[in-house]
Parts: sequence; C-alpha cells; structure tokens
Amino acid sequence: MAGFWGRRRREEEALAAQDADLARRAEQALVAADERIRTTSDELAFAQAELGDSLTADLANALRSVRTHLGEAFQLHQLNHDEIPDTVDELRTRNARIVQLCEWAENLLDEKTGDLAETVAKVRRAPEIIAQVRRDAEALASRIPQARSTIERLSSRYSDTAMRRIASSGEEAEQLLAFATHGADVSERRRAARQNEEANLALETATEAVRRAGAMLDAVEDFEIQALRAESTLADVVADSRGDIAAARNAPQTPEVARATAELESALLALAPSGTRNDPFTELTQLRSANTALDEAIAKAQYRAQNPLPSLEHVQHALDDADRQLGVARGLIAGHRGWIGADARTRLAEAERLRIDVPAMLPAEETREQALSSARRVAQLASEALQLAQRDIDSSRPQNQGWGGDGWGGGGRRGGMGGGDVMGGVLGGLVIGSILDGIFD
Repeated sequence: MAGFWGRRRREEEALAAQDADLARRAEQALVAADERIRTTSDELAFAQAELGDSLTADLANALRSVRTHLGEAFQLHQLNHDEIPDTVDELRTRNARIVQLCEWAENLLDEKTGDLAETVAKVRRAPEIIAQVRRDAEALASRIPQARSTIERLSSRYSDTAMRRIASSGEEAEQLLAFATHGADVSERRRAARQNEEANLALETATEAVRRAGAMLDAVEDFEIQALRAESTLADVVADSRGDIAAARNAPQTPEVARATAELESALLALAPSGTRNDPFTELTQLRSANTALDEAIAKAQYRAQNPLPSLEHVQHALDDADRQLGVARGLIAGHRGWIGADARTRLAEAERLRIDVPAMLPAEETREQALSSARRVAQLASEALQLAQRDIDSSRPQNQGWGGDGWGGGGRRGGMGGGDVMGGVLGGLVIGSILDGIFD
C-alpha cells in the first residue's frame, strides 16, 4: 500500500511541475509576443514611409489580426490571476491556449516580415536591376542581325511549316527588347514619384521581357542542331520502317496488319524528296507513329495466332455454366439463411458482382478473353460458395438424430430436426447432382 501511495504522490508532483513550467512558458510567450508587436509596428511604419501602403498591406493586416487574438491571450492571463479561484484543469487549459496564440502570432509575423524584407530589398536594388536589364537588352540586341541571317539561311533548306517556330523570332525579340527598355524607364520614373508598387511591376515586366527575348534568340541557334538530329533520326526510322514492311509479309495477315502496313508505306511515300525543302520534325513524328502502329499490329497478330480468340459460343457456354452454378448456390443459401456464415455469402456476392460485368465484354475482341476468364471466375466463386454453405449447414445440424424416439410420430423438436437431416441429405444430393449435370452439358 505504501508503494502505491508513494507512486501516486510522485505522479502528482510531476504533474504539478509540468503545470508550473507551462505557466512560466505562457507568461514568457505573452511578454515576447507583446514586444514583437511593438517592434513589428515600428518596422511597418518605416516600410510604409519607404514603400507606401499598398506594398505593406499584408503586414498591416497581419498586425491587426495578431492584436485581436493576443487580446484573447491577455484576457486569459487576467483570469488566471483574478480573485476567483480556478481549478488545475482550468489553469492548464488557459495557459496552453496562451502559448498556442503567442506561437501563432510569432509565426505569422515572421512570415509577413520576411515577405516584406524581400520587397524592401527588391525596391532598394531597383537601380541595380534596371541597369542590368539595360545591359542585357543591349547584348541581346547585338545578336538579332545574326539570328535573322540564320533564319534566312535555314529557310532555304527547311519548309515553311518547319520554320514556323522561329521564322519571326528576330522581329519578336526586337519588340520585346524595346518593351523591356521602356519598362525600365517607366520603373525609374515611378520610383522617383514614390509609386513603388507601379515601379516594381514595371521592373518585373521588363525583366521578363528580356528573359523571353533571350530564349527566342537561343531557340534560333538551337533550331539547326535540332533539325540535323531529326534528319539523322529520320534516316534511321526510314530504314527500320522498310525492314518492318518486309517483316509484315511473313506475319499473320490480319486486317490490322494490312492496314498498318499500308499506312506506313504511305508515310514513306509522303517524305519530301532528297534535296528539297522539308520538315524533318513533322515527318519524323508521322513516320514514327506509323512505324509503331505496324509493330503493335504485328505483335498482336502473332499473339493471336498463338492464342486464338475464344468464340462467342465458347464464352457463352462458360457463362451458362456459371449461371447454373450461381443459381444452385443462390438457392441453397436462400433456403438456409440462418445457417450460412459470412464466407459463403461473400463468395456468392463477389460472383454476382463479377457476373454483371461479363455481357459488356462479349462483343469486343479486345475484352472477350477477359469475359471468358470472368465467367470461369464466377463459376469458381459460386462453387466455393456452395461448398462453404454446405459445410455451414452440416456443422449447424444436431448430431446423432435417429428415426425413433421423438421421431416422425412424436412431433418433437428433435424428431423434426432428424427429419431435417434426411431432407438436408436429399437436398445436398440434388445440389451435387445439378452441378455434375452442368459439368457434362
């Protein structure tokens, strides 16, 4: 007994120490949050003077929200120290809430002041960024004549459809660079007028315009390399396609193989003659698609030759057999509902669920094998349900019930159950007979 009370006292002392620590944390968190509000308010005032109200609105809204919720924390702290006595649970709940509110306030102010610091840094770096935008625009502008010369040279080799992706890159890059320079000017003017939000927006659009212009000029230089790679790959695909057409003559001659072969031959004939302007990208895509289609058609034909498609009559016969077994199992379970366990019922329910989906799989050749497999699975599940149901019935019957005693003449419960045993055996024989008959149909 002494050991029990000693352990109980130690647990109470440990809990009291935890409560005291929580109370100290609550007071410290409340003081720190209050100080954080004061310092953040000063930061906001300086930021509003430099950036204006629009760029500092998020932090201002966060401060208002924090002040509102910390009002609740101060009220809870006041309740902890008023003249009304509180229970230990009440003090613990209030202190935990105070800590939660203060941590939330600190995290929110950290997030918003971090965002504002990035904005302030961007505004303060605006002159540096504007200068960089102008230098980048000037460097890219010097590449425009070379890009136009490259486009003109490539236009004599590749078709208009191939050149469409870079044909106007020179003009578009020139327009983007002009827009970037104008945006830099606008940003400077807005910054001088202390319209920092508009200045930032103009600077961001100028930076993005320079980036897009550079990407366009890079695409012109990359186009020739990409086109040469496409031509090299196209030559390999042409050779492979001709080999596939020759192999298709030895494959099973199904309508799909014949159609895919004809489409691949048409794609080969549609290739631009050597020495003429062509579009290697489009030709490669079309030829590769036709080549893949023929490969798939041959693979399917070869698989079908080795694995003949089951006929509709074959699948229907399997489905009829499944229906017969389902009917037998359903009838036995319905006639002995009180005796049948979950295993048999689960098998029957799964078989009936699968049976619903089979008719939709019959017409299409792609799903006929699945229909046959599903029909066989239905039959298997129905057979398992029947066996499990018969097991449940056998195990539920009272044992050693004879014909005498309280038998047929007595009309007692035991005699009735004995008659049920005989009838159950007869019914079981009929069930098994129906299954065997179905097997040999």
